[in-house]
Amino acid sequence: MLRQIAEGVLVHESEFVQTNTVVVQGRAGVLLVDPGITGDEMVAIADDLGKAGQPVVAGFSTHPDWDHVLWHAQLGDAPRYGTARCAAHMREVLSDAEAKARIAAHLLETEIAGQVPLELLGLITGLPAGTARIPWDGPQVRIIEHQAHAPGHAALFIEERGVLVAGDMLSDVLVPMLDVGDPATAIEEYLTALQLLEDVAGDVDVIVPGHGSVGGSDQMRARIERDRAYVLALRHGQVPADPRVGPSAKPGWEWVSDIHEAQLRRLNH
Repeated sequence: MLRQIAEGVLVHESEFVQTNTVVVQGRAGVLLVDPGITGDEMVAIADDLGKAGQPVVAGFSTHPDWDHVLWHAQLGDAPRYGTARCAAHMREVLSDAEAKARIAAHLLETEIAGQVPLELLGLITGLPAGTARIPWDGPQVRIIEHQAHAPGHAALFIEERGVLVAGDMLSDVLVPMLDVGDPATAIEEYLTALQLLEDVAGDVDVIVPGHGSVGGSDQMRARIERDRAYVLALRHGQVPADPRVGPSAKPGWEWVSDIHEAQLRRLNH
């Protein structure tokens, strides 16, 4: 269930679109990042941590997409952090009484229909704007906030362990997905975010994307360059040549081409 990728850092990979949950061990318990996806998976994580005597003492959501703001009662009532913008976006989403129903309806089209607990979705405590590190009793975790992909998106850099938790970026299976709004602005924000991640690349030993395979230091810059090439092609009005779409896509991930095509249509309007 939980696989160690560095000293004191473990990952659970969900069967649903290779979604990665990250566990960071601290002195009194663990920091849990982006827990998911199904209720059974979250209960299993809680059970494994309980057996190891490592309660959840803090949570963090890298960004406000539904699959990154989940929680289960058995994980406890530790504070669940996010950036101020992430938390504000979730408050806006949850102000709509039909938001959870729409997510549930969307999930009916997937293999995890009825398996995702939404009762505690999005209950995020926003850290003060500009907060540089997660407040908890464990290894220092640097917050690298940017606006690529979603409002208040943050990568987490566990400096003492050389681990970068990238959120929905630097995936080996998903192409860069731009935030809504003005496409030109979204492209520039994505390029800015990639530069922020490149600034720490020399100190990264392990990279954990929100979806896809955990990578080593040898893949960090390659993934940055692949994402940058994709986004620059969009900026120049070109169709990106990317191994994650079309015939070269990883088996089972052919649907990423649909996201790619939808993104091209949006940019061409």
